[in-house]
Parts: sequence; C-alpha cells; structure tokens
Amino acid sequence: MSRGPSAAGTGAALETALYLPVKRFLEKLGFTVKGEVGGCDLVALSGDDPPIVVIGELKLSFNLELVLQAVDRAGAADEVWLAARMSINGKGRESDARYRNLCRRLGFGMLGVTISGDVEVLVKPPTSAPRRNPKKRSRLVAEHRRRIGDPAMGGSTRAPIMTAYRQQALACASALSGGPRRVKDLRKGIPDAGKILLHNVYGWFDRAERGVYELTDAGRAALKRWPQQPLELEAVEAV
Repeated sequence: MSRGPSAAGTGAALETALYLPVKRFLEKLGFTVKGEVGGCDLVALSGDDPPIVVIGELKLSFNLELVLQAVDRAGAADEVWLAARMSINGKGRESDARYRNLCRRLGFGMLGVTISGDVEVLVKPPTSAPRRNPKKRSRLVAEHRRRIGDPAMGGSTRAPIMTAYRQQALACASALSGGPRRVKDLRKGIPDAGKILLHNVYGWFDRAERGVYELTDAGRAALKRWPQQPLELEAVEAV
C-alpha cells in the first residue's frame, strides 16, 4: 500500500488505521474479525451455529459512498456497521440527524472513531435483519473460516488481498521450494493442492511430470514477497 504524500496514499493509510479500533470493538462483543473478506472491509463472525455475520465498511468520513457500499453488502449480513473518523470540529455527518436517521431506516449501525482510536456507537443496528442473499452470505462465512489468521488490514486498496486461496497457493509454493513434489503428498496438508497446481492462477508452478510439480521463478519471487508463509504452512499442515 502506498504511504506517500499523495491524497490517494494518505486516504488509504487512514482507512486502514480505522480497522484495528473497529476490530477491537467487535472482538469485545465476542466476534472473530478478519479484514478484506469478499470485497468487504471487514467481516466478523460470532461463535454461534449458524454464526451471526457482521459486515463493516470503513471511510475517512461519513458520506453517501459509505451508505451505498453498505447497501450493496447488506443482503449477505445480519448486521452492517458504517465506521468513519469523527470530525475534529464536530460538524461532520455524524452530527447530522438526517444522516443518522437514514442509517436507522436502512438498518445500519454507525461507529465513530476518535483521533485517539476510541470507538463510539452513534447508531445501533436493529437486533435482526432479513437475509436476502444466502449464497453470498455463505461465501463470506466460508472465506472467513478458511483464511488463516487475519492477514489483510480492512480498508486496504493497493496491496493484493491475502485470500484463503492465496494462502494455500503460498503453502504449495513453500512446500515446492525444496524441489519437485507429488500432488498426493501435498494434499495431506493442503486439501486444494491439486486444483491450485492444475489451474496455476498466479503462474507459480510448472508440471515436471505426471502428478509432479515444481516451483517457477515467479513462485520463488512470491515466497520472497511473503516470507512469513513457512509459518502459515505449518498452520495448514496442522489442520
């Protein structure tokens, strides 16, 4: 993610800065929170079965674009929270009764993040909301559960998203870094290894012979870019 002096870079940095305060707020309520899941800035799951699905969208300030993003995500969630930086002079949209009433009517919660990182509940979402898109909801839950740890900061716009698929692809690359390996050996710790190696979405793998794959230069470069992946591979193999 760019952190230069440009407006775009500064905006991206500030949006990710909202992620940890909001994450901590939701974790105190008992949710497991992960950033950048299925196009949402954050997705939080409760420990229930089925889980309560919470989607959070982050912006530098409360504006119409934030509401529109929430409308687009709402069908897959039980709760939607809009989170933005509180204005220093207190004259932002968080103080506008019309904006708060709009969020109430749409069934969205509002969270204000202060300059010190504290989170204030401005509007509470309703206790329950209809699920209009169960397929999208199921995809969010599956990606959340398959992803190891929380590798992506919510609000990121420039860095590649560390999806569960990319994590497994990197696990395959790490396993092949010592030389060619058989697919059936990789499947023991990486369930989707066969499909990942066959489709080779990132160009990291070459087929050495039937059922055997080796790492390409692009795959080695990927391991240098994400050097923490050997630890993630251990986590995959432990499952």
